[in-house]
Amino acid sequence: MTPARSQYVRIKKQYPGALLFFRMGDFYETFDDDARTVARELEIVLTSREMGKGQRIPLAGIPYHALEGYLARLIKKGYKVAICEQIGDPAVSKGLMEREVVRVVTPGTVVEPSLLEEKANNYLAAVVGEGEEAGLAYVDITTSEFATGQIPTDRLPLELARLNPSELLVPEGWDSPANDFASVTRLGDNAFELDSAQELLMGHFAVTTLEPFGCADLPLAIRAAGAILEYLRKTQKSSLGQLTSLHTYSINSYMTLDPQTRRNLELFQGGRWGTASLSLLSVLDATKTPMGGRLLRRWLGRPLLELEALNLRQEAVAWFHRSMLRRERVTSALKAIADLERLANRVRGGSVTPREMLSLRHSLEAMPRVKAVLEEDEDALAVRCLCEGIKNCDESASLIAKAIQDEPDFPAGENEVIKKG
Repeated sequence: MTPARSQYVRIKKQYPGALLFFRMGDFYETFDDDARTVARELEIVLTSREMGKGQRIPLAGIPYHALEGYLARLIKKGYKVAICEQIGDPAVSKGLMEREVVRVVTPGTVVEPSLLEEKANNYLAAVVGEGEEAGLAYVDITTSEFATGQIPTDRLPLELARLNPSELLVPEGWDSPANDFASVTRLGDNAFELDSAQELLMGHFAVTTLEPFGCADLPLAIRAAGAILEYLRKTQKSSLGQLTSLHTYSINSYMTLDPQTRRNLELFQGGRWGTASLSLLSVLDATKTPMGGRLLRRWLGRPLLELEALNLRQEAVAWFHRSMLRRERVTSALKAIADLERLANRVRGGSVTPREMLSLRHSLEAMPRVKAVLEEDEDALAVRCLCEGIKNCDESASLIAKAIQDEPDFPAGENEVIKKG
């Protein structure tokens, strides 16, 4: 067995449930059963390579620069992919190149823009049950939304139908509504252990108690949230700095709609064939930003029951309806704003591109225009409260403007991207 083969076998043993994309020069190679699967699913050539005296093994590879496109096809089919990169500089390394897995891509942990639906969340959820109660947590790592709750077990199918997670984490051997979902990941019971989950969450948020998050007395909610955090740490290989808070929610705050009711109301799919373009959402969605589109989808899927919150939302809608000129000014400003939620998380994760940095700059520069219009009417309290979350980001926008070239097309070299001085 060659050194490279030994290295591959050692790393593959650590990720038995994932396809291992093993970086070799300008290609990601797959071997053995992984190669057969990749060749079949991606419709690429299956060949073989000698990896030792008299030993030939199945091989299928893709160019490294085409990874995202092939990755999308595998993830959509429910596969997990471990990305194993070469560590260090091949030009100066002697002997076997060191390699390690830098990320495991799963349906619920996708971050690449081309693999995501712009106006829909990509949720990773976790469920753990005990008696008549269940803990349900969910996260969208591209937007930093992280929530958990404790609900009656018989309400679990309705909540899962509402969330429609791309991937669901459940304890090994637990018989649950999870079976209705295409991508289910079963974890050992220790992944849902209360003490370790509590310690993990407090360590991540740098707190000594979970009381500020509202879940200190909800053990099942803590266990579900802890399982998500542990799973993300193992797959993302990062500190998860984009997750800065945990929201504890109650299903009593909004109306729960069963799947049949959702279909009858044609909320997200309409017509005989369940077409998105014939849905209620498609009729109402005049949002100008991806964030607004995702928020509208969440509002439709979770109608409010709290009268005070309903009235506040209605007041804001009424203001926009009667203030036509101001509405048009807000609309104009919003058109210049990109997907700030996902851009900010790509910056935190170190995967942002120069073009995306320019988009972030232009978005930050447009925010004061939105805030200025909303603050004009001193009597519109429901609208003015929307300004509370709009911070002054002039310093960040100025820093990007000083550092990044204004040209829309960037060469590959970093020296041509960063401004001199």
